[in-house]
Order: sequence, then C-alpha cells, then structure tokens
Amino acid sequence: MKLSIVVPVYNEEGNLSLLHDRLSRAVAGQADDYEIIFINDGSRDRSPEILEELAQRDSHVKYLSLSRNFGHEIATTAGLDRANGDAVVLIDADLQDPPEVISQLLERWRLGAAVVYARRRHRAGESPFKRLTAFGFYRLLHYLSDVHIPPDTGDFRLMDRRVVEALRQCRENPRFVRGLVSWVGFRQEEVLYDRDERHAGQTKYNAMKLMRLAWEAICGFSLIPLQLAIWLGGLVTVLSVVMTAIIVIQKLFLNMPFQGYAMLACAMFFLSGVLLIMMGILAQYVGHIFRHTQNRPLYLIDREKGWDNPHG
Repeated sequence: MKLSIVVPVYNEEGNLSLLHDRLSRAVAGQADDYEIIFINDGSRDRSPEILEELAQRDSHVKYLSLSRNFGHEIATTAGLDRANGDAVVLIDADLQDPPEVISQLLERWRLGAAVVYARRRHRAGESPFKRLTAFGFYRLLHYLSDVHIPPDTGDFRLMDRRVVEALRQCRENPRFVRGLVSWVGFRQEEVLYDRDERHAGQTKYNAMKLMRLAWEAICGFSLIPLQLAIWLGGLVTVLSVVMTAIIVIQKLFLNMPFQGYAMLACAMFFLSGVLLIMMGILAQYVGHIFRHTQNRPLYLIDREKGWDNPHG
C-alpha cells in the first residue's frame, strides 16, 4: 500500500522542517511506501529553498512550485492531481493538525471508509473572535449547502484512490475542496481530534477571507441565495398590499389626512437596497459561470522536483 500526503505551502518557512520530521515519523511503518507532496503556492519567504533541501535529502519528498499564488484550494488541487497513492492525506503546513492523527485515519480507511475526515474537538491558541467566526462559518455552510458538509472540519482528511479520481474530474473554479469531497459521496466517517496551536507564522485566513470563502462555498453548493430573491419579492409584495389597504381605509373610512412623502421615500430606499442585493447575488453566480467558460488552467507550474520528468 502506498500513501500520499499533500501539503499546500504559503509562507511557512518556520514550520516545514519540523512538519517533515513529524510526518516522516507518523507514517513510518504505516505503509509499504509513501510520498510527501509539498505545493509551494507562490511563497515570498524561504519556503521554496527549504522544500528544495528537503527533496534533496529525502527521496520521499516531492514538491511543486506554482508560478504565483493561486490560493489554498487550487494548491490543494495541484497536489491531488499528482498524488498516486492508494490513500491520500490532506494536511496543512502550520502544524495545527497533528500528523500523529494520520494513523487513526488509516485505521478507519482499512476498515472500509472511503473518506475519513478529522473533526476538531478543541481549537487551541485561537481568539474568541476567531472561534466565533469559524463556528458561524461552518454552521452557515452546513445549513445552506445542498450537500452535507460536516461542521468543524477543515481539509485534514484521508481519501481513498476512488475519491481522488472522482475529484480530478471536478475542475470548476472557484473551488471548495472539502465541499467537493462531500459531493462525490462514498462512505465517509469522522475522527475527533484536538487542534494544536500554530507552531510558527501567522494564519492566512482572517475574518474577511473566511467570509469570502464561505460565500464562494455557498454559491458553489447551494441555490438558496437565488431563491432568496423570490422570498424577499413575496415579502415586499405582501407589505405593499398591507400598506395600501391601511392607506385606503384611513382615507375613505376614517377621513384621515395622509402625508406619504416620508413613507414613499423609505419604501424607495428599501426596494432599491433589496434590488441591489439581489443583483449582487445574481452577479456572483454569473461571475462563476464566466470564470468557468474562460477555460483557463487551474494553475501553472514553475518548478517541480521528485518526479521522473521534472520541469524547471
């Protein structure tokens, strides 16, 4: 059995050497053969040089350097495209996801699970605001998505060869890998673990990036934002009928004077806001279609090392 480990890297120079050591120890004796595939996603620090050194002294290490920063989801996709193990593990480079948990993932896989995702039981070293935004992100995604995306799970997971081959057929952009893993189906199980504090460096996901990721994921796996236009349109129609009835009753039956300028102005601003929101939601979906029809490659490779026919 061969095991592939895919690690996206963006400015993680302080973590790579320790991560490599822990990964090597964690998979020792767990597989007949293994490969650790690092994907340098346009890092601006010494990450490329460190990956080059690791590949030179360890034949299990392979790495790709993308031509620029394409984003975490695309870098993960690049690694999955090259992984050829019977089982493939996704793990981040910040050491918050303990490599030692891989043995538990492999155990569930050997018992028949096609996907084993690691679900966070505790998140160490994160501020209350970060925990709150993460909590909201996963719950919102869980309730709005058309597929079941488990809450409190990141990309840390193990996938069977069949799942990886199915994912390779999904080439849409923008991408949300953990959503695609849920979409392809197969037997999926969870392993609970405690997430560690980041070893070095800073998180790449602030609140704004997390919100953007959530929006991309919702648009990619749900039509509810578009259906919201129908709901709001119905609500505005009902409110308009009620307000019209009140005005007619006051004017014809109660002989009450009605000055409607302020109400008219408020109604116009309200309707304008609703229309702009709906146009923005529609534009987001149209933007997804536009990017897909451009048919550009998901990523471009600058350098690679560890394969038979290296580039660069």
